[in-house]
Amino acid sequence: MIDIVILTDQKNINQFDKNGKVLNGYLEDAILKAGLEAEGLSVQRLSWDNPDFDWSTTKAILFRSTWDYFYRFNEFSIWLSNVSKQTKLINSLETINWNIDKHYLLDLKAKGIHIAESYFIKKGSTTTLHELYNTFGFNETVLKPCVSGTARHTYRLKPENLQEHEAVFKQLIRHEAMMLQPFQYDIVNKGEASMVLFNGKFSHAVLKTAKPNEFRVQTDFGGQVTIYQPSPEEIAFAEQTICCCSELPTYARVDIFNDNQGKIALAELELIEPELWFRLFPKAANTLAQILKIY
Repeated sequence: MIDIVILTDQKNINQFDKNGKVLNGYLEDAILKAGLEAEGLSVQRLSWDNPDFDWSTTKAILFRSTWDYFYRFNEFSIWLSNVSKQTKLINSLETINWNIDKHYLLDLKAKGIHIAESYFIKKGSTTTLHELYNTFGFNETVLKPCVSGTARHTYRLKPENLQEHEAVFKQLIRHEAMMLQPFQYDIVNKGEASMVLFNGKFSHAVLKTAKPNEFRVQTDFGGQVTIYQPSPEEIAFAEQTICCCSELPTYARVDIFNDNQGKIALAELELIEPELWFRLFPKAANTLAQILKIY
């Protein structure tokens, strides 16, 4: 019986990309794997869609670099339901199902967590971007799917470019729910802080900043990641966010920024496969490994 399987995807199961560069997913998982093995645990690393592995032969599976699930959501959902009957999931199935759709932001808002102003558009809606802009008086916004990652189908909209995005919006809303948020200028000017927590307690943080003339902070789009020392208020905000979850997640990443009114706001709560930047904080991998040892 294997103690823990670290889950990745078909791309990040490899060490190098096509240009010979070490993939971050591989590197992050390798650091954690070493930490788990140092605790005496038997560990295997597999792509979540591996057809040959018997998932009942591991005590637990740990979601890490499964960074393709939002592109293969239906397939992933079926696999997730099946595997949850065979072994323990970390984080839990209940947590994953809640966190996988950005409607969770409304649950947190109802519990007092400040989020960015957000408008949700139901799957199958026949509204247009022009109608949404006229109804809510928008100027500059960001449009994105409710189930997404790595800025998939994330667009910066202005009145002058609405028409060129109407077709893609019409196609997307036919198949999935979408959300529209006022553009947050501080994310471009300062960046977005990512706070990592284990068992609800703050561990470390990074600041993600976009490259010039880009609004997406992900490294896929040229964004930079640097070590960040958050303020006591930011740490308290992150820990309070975790307290509002229905159950305590083993690991979490709380992404925050200062909104257009200067208030700390929640951008995302990542409880499924967040990048945890062990390559910048290798000791944090040992901390998580010690927690996972009890599983």
